[in-house]
Amino acid sequence: MALPLSLLTLLIAVTAVLVAVLVMRPSITTSQTGKIFAFFLLFLLPLICLGMGTSYHIERSKETTFCLSCHEMEPYGKSLLVDDPAHLPAAHFQNHRVPADVACYTCHTNSAMFGGFRAKMHGLRHVYIHYLSTPPAPENIKLYDAYNNRECLHCHLGARSFEEGAVHTADPDLLAAVKSNKISCVSSGCHDVVHGITSLNNAKFWKGGP
Repeated sequence: MALPLSLLTLLIAVTAVLVAVLVMRPSITTSQTGKIFAFFLLFLLPLICLGMGTSYHIERSKETTFCLSCHEMEPYGKSLLVDDPAHLPAAHFQNHRVPADVACYTCHTNSAMFGGFRAKMHGLRHVYIHYLSTPPAPENIKLYDAYNNRECLHCHLGARSFEEGAVHTADPDLLAAVKSNKISCVSSGCHDVVHGITSLNNAKFWKGGP
């Protein structure tokens, strides 16, 4: 678990005060104990603060509110509230088929061994583009790779509604093709409309909340 922000802030403040004392009274370092104390203050304690701060913000960056805090992602946030049970992201978000507080991270991080690491590397690129480059228009934002059925099957595989669904079982070869990633879950004729942000002007929105 990441350290709460208030405790992290307090730790940084204590570090700053102790370093200031050390700077104003360098004579403290004349003894061996003082040198150990100085090493702890100038190197180890800042590293601890850095590690805890990184941990805190990595956890915070998984939150749906964090993902939607950039203006270019606003339409994607609105799509989670579309009042239509057939709308894929809205149905998952509103019915808590994925954790609502980390919905973006859950669906857009692959479940492979280094999926989380890759997601964070992509996230750093997003931060760079947002602050130091020109973000694309929302409708021009694309996935880095084609969406892998693995991310859907991570939750749906074995579920009765998936395994015995009328659409999935109408063709005896369909389920096997989906499970082997030969047919994409988001291919034409299946769940081919995902966020559908270009049609949000005509959509009705759910007034509730997760």
